[in-house]
Amino acid sequence: MVPGSSRPTRTAAVWVAVAVGLVVLVLLIVFFVQNQDMVTVRFFGLEGSLALGTTLFIAAVGGGVLVALAGGARILQLRIINHRRQRSLAGHGTGTGPENA
Repeated sequence: MVPGSSRPTRTAAVWVAVAVGLVVLVLLIVFFVQNQDMVTVRFFGLEGSLALGTTLFIAAVGGGVLVALAGGARILQLRIINHRRQRSLAGHGTGTGPENA
């Protein structure tokens, strides 16, 4: 390591994450304020009026939930595969079986 330089700490990473989060929140507030027009929304026979910004935000969150569910399912699938692989590797070459006596 170069003298006088330091590695970023976890606290610094949290500080950066909070700052980025605040910027995103400010941008969302501006988005909502600029998109206050009322629109009619129809979904499975239901009908209602919402602000355009709110409607788009709900749609974006819904899309994010779908992506998170798909990603979570893939992570679970990979963990199961890894667990099976670890179990099969542990069963071979341990030296405790009758073939190694």
